[in-house]
Amino acid sequence: QVQLVESGGGLVQAGGSLRLSCTASGGTFTAYVMSWFRQAPGKEREFVAAINWSGSSANYADSVKGRFTISRDNAKNMVYLQMNSLKPEDTAVYRCAAVPSWGVVEAAHYRYWGQGTQVTVSS
Repeated sequence: QVQLVESGGGLVQAGGSLRLSCTASGGTFTAYVMSWFRQAPGKEREFVAAINWSGSSANYADSVKGRFTISRDNAKNMVYLQMNSLKPEDTAVYRCAAVPSWGVVEAAHYRYWGQGTQVTVSS
C-alpha cells in the first residue's frame, strides 16, 4: 500500500512559477512510475506528466510541454513538478499517482493517488 501526499500548491499570477512536491511512503518507491494529473472544475482528470522508475525518462502532455518539468529523488521518496510560465488554464487540483508500468496515461489504471493540492493562476 502506497500513500502519497502532495504539497506546494497555491495562488500565483500568470507567468509565475510553482513547484509541487509529492512524498511517498508505505511501498517500494522505485517500483513505480510516478505521474501528475490535474482536474479543473467541470472537466475530466487530465494527465500532465510521468517519470520512469530511475528518473531517466519523462513524458508530458502537449499542453505543458516546455513549461513543466517532472523529477524524482529516489533517496527521499519524492517526486516534483516544476511549473513555469503558468497560465490561467493551468488552474486545477493537481494529484500525484503511482503505477508499476510505463506509458500509462489513463487515470483509471492508477491504483495509488494523493489527495491533491490546489493550483490557482490568476490573469
